[in-house]
Amino acid sequence: MTTSVIDGYTPDAKPEPLDEVKTETEAREPVAFGLIVIGDEVLNGARVDAHLPAFKRLIGERGHTLARYWMLPDDPDVLTAHLRVSMGRPEPVFVCGGIGATPDDHTRACAAAAAHVELVRHPEAVQLIEGVFGASAYPYRILMADLPAGADLVPNPINRMPGFSLARHWFLPGFPKMAWPMAEWVLDRHFGRCAQVREAALLVRGVPESQLIPLMRRLTLEYPELKHFSLPHMGEDPHIRLGFRGRDGLDAAIGELRQALDAAAIEYVEAPIDGTSGD
Repeated sequence: MTTSVIDGYTPDAKPEPLDEVKTETEAREPVAFGLIVIGDEVLNGARVDAHLPAFKRLIGERGHTLARYWMLPDDPDVLTAHLRVSMGRPEPVFVCGGIGATPDDHTRACAAAAAHVELVRHPEAVQLIEGVFGASAYPYRILMADLPAGADLVPNPINRMPGFSLARHWFLPGFPKMAWPMAEWVLDRHFGRCAQVREAALLVRGVPESQLIPLMRRLTLEYPELKHFSLPHMGEDPHIRLGFRGRDGLDAAIGELRQALDAAAIEYVEAPIDGTSGD
């Protein structure tokens, strides 16, 4: 078992309970999120990114969607430029990585630069860091309290070193064990739950994808609230996974798709509901 000399993270540490958050089951509108994962060790292959599948699950099981995903290097110019664009967009974004105190942690300063604010010492973050480390918080660990002016804290149930929020961006540690419960706290406190996205699809065989384009166009116009998809699969069993993803109107849309394929004598079978191709 190892402990980081900078943030006090112990991999086997158990999370402390965060303050209870009450949410309604289906009381809020669905939200499309962005996700930014920062770190040369992930981008260059020394570590495999575990955040993408985890955030898809955390966001999706609450009825929201992950709409955008970026993987960025520990490069201040790249980070600042990307965050400036991202902060100019309306969707909320989770940012994982680079908020520590080592020289390769640039996210705090880049977030401040992107938002055109100063990097200042956050008094509540100072109290948390001093409370954990005492005098040994100085001179380096305390740097984690230098946050963009106007930032709010995101509680960390593992080692109490907080993340922060700014301009609808939630900045979390790169450690999955810390980032994921912190993200759950953000989701439940600020976004709640809504009806989950469902998917329905058919596996179509014996026709080229181009032959289905007129039908796709018609159903896309008839069901604008749904996301239409067409996914060709090659190999020993070539087929097209054709279907819809959404909340309302899914049964009607897939029913009309079946009727159209039957009328055209096009072969199909029901697709597995787990999202696999059925190969």
